[in-house]
Amino acid sequence: MALRIPKAELPAEVREALAEQLGTVPEPVEVTYHHPALAAANQVFAAEVGRWDVVDASLKTFAHMAVAAQIGCGWCLDINYFLALNQKLDLAKASQVPRWRAADVFTPLERDVLTYAEAMTTTPPDVTDELSARLLDVLGPAGLVELTVHIGFANLAARCNTAHGITSQGFSDACEIPLATRPEPSDVASGA
Repeated sequence: MALRIPKAELPAEVREALAEQLGTVPEPVEVTYHHPALAAANQVFAAEVGRWDVVDASLKTFAHMAVAAQIGCGWCLDINYFLALNQKLDLAKASQVPRWRAADVFTPLERDVLTYAEAMTTTPPDVTDELSARLLDVLGPAGLVELTVHIGFANLAARCNTAHGITSQGFSDACEIPLATRPEPSDVASGA
């Protein structure tokens, strides 16, 4: 897939700061910079979302990756796997998120979070009272609100990236364990 919107020219200081932080400029920033105010607001909000700490970082990273796998956003999977490495999260688990239903590495809480992320991503959303109650019990009100908004942000990012034709930039190439691929729907139904 090719970019559907060309990359915008970023101010030198923005380009340098992003390249210093990540080694390269993220394509979503280059595309959204056609609307500088929107790009700046998105970066501020993304930074705020990243600072929230009521819910464990691994749960939020896995949730974002589950959203990305369901929507088909290779860029979000790529960058979140890279972030999992840099946050020293369990890479064996992170690598299995796209096929989490078939993987036996996830705890019951992690499975509930992954289920919640997918249920929120389905159109229309398919979140059940039972699942919400279990998460509320474990995470508390502030935690469930944080997780929900984090997943909503993941949907925004993944859907925008996919619509713009943004794919993996190779961030995850630095990781030691290859990222599993999402099974086809027939594989999920059969338990493969």
